[in-house]
Amino acid sequence: MKPNKFIIERQVAEFRMDNGLSTSEPISLKSLLLRLNILTIFRPLSESFSGMCLKDTSDHRFMLINSNNSRGRQHFTIAHELYHLYIEKQPTPHKCNPGCSSKNPIEQSADMFASSLLMPEAGLCQLIPEKELNSKNISIATIIKLEHYFSVSRSALLYRLLNVGLINESTRSKLAEYAVKHSAKCFGYDTALYESANEGLVIGDFGEKSRSLFEQGKISEGHYLELLHKININGTEEDENSTRC
Repeated sequence: MKPNKFIIERQVAEFRMDNGLSTSEPISLKSLLLRLNILTIFRPLSESFSGMCLKDTSDHRFMLINSNNSRGRQHFTIAHELYHLYIEKQPTPHKCNPGCSSKNPIEQSADMFASSLLMPEAGLCQLIPEKELNSKNISIATIIKLEHYFSVSRSALLYRLLNVGLINESTRSKLAEYAVKHSAKCFGYDTALYESANEGLVIGDFGEKSRSLFEQGKISEGHYLELLHKININGTEEDENSTRC
């Protein structure tokens, strides 16, 4: 069954409200992941693997995100996985590749949720000049401003604008022809949004819990260092972040 966009929009609105997020502002995903206590690890993965997530019976949540992808695509993947962790009724472990054309309804719903969560319609309309809203002919300058404001890829932004009726397919196709990095540079923006990032980054309290177990004498120093090594943290005595910190 095809996902109901009105139900998805309501789920997004409830998720934003539950997490103290406004209806129109962009989201700091790293802050949100930390607040939700989702252990998130960024590792270089294959092109066909954008990310995955897990939730156990105790409601512990985990994400693995492909650091080879651009920042914008990583953000979409994180939002996509949030659907699986908080909206999908019985999520099962699987690898995700957001943006893939052949998807089951759950994956389509996760993509729709991610798109709406990252790019709320009210927020988009606030930043688009009235003249462009009326003509549905949004300029490349506005497109670049929007993608940087919401920290999303150009492809994701253009399809969101198309799906909410702010542009038509002809305009989407025309805007998609612009070279992403070159056009951003021409308008004075840096290109970090379009480049890979975050390799080795870990978000969550894994290290904090490991440290607490060590200080309580429940695990040995060797076990503690081994746990830190699992998340690529150097915990040797020579390092400034040694067990004596």
